[in-house]
Amino acid sequence: MAKTILVVDDSITMVLSLKSTLTLNGFQAETASNGREAMRKLEAGFKPDLILTDINMPEMTGMELIRSVRAMPGLKFIPILTLTTESELAKKNEGKLAGATGWLVKPVSGNDLVAVIRKVLPGV
Repeated sequence: MAKTILVVDDSITMVLSLKSTLTLNGFQAETASNGREAMRKLEAGFKPDLILTDINMPEMTGMELIRSVRAMPGLKFIPILTLTTESELAKKNEGKLAGATGWLVKPVSGNDLVAVIRKVLPGV
């Protein structure tokens, strides 16, 4: 069965591009336009195999999303990758402390993204 990835980004162009890349590589992709929408899905019982999130989004940032997911007992150990334009070491460290599994800086090629996903997602 295909692994499911929750893509969280406020850019519809980025969401469509990521969804296409993931689908072409055998993954199922669910999407959310910000952290709050992603949390609603998770709180309703959706359990992805991995979360791929932007950091700078309205309503609830990626950093807030990471902290919230890590506080949920059933989702505590799901891999969370950031995909963001933020490249400062302080932001990366903040993400690590919040519970991010990995930090990718845009732009990332589809092949590189899939390679990282395969490294952090068990059983792929």
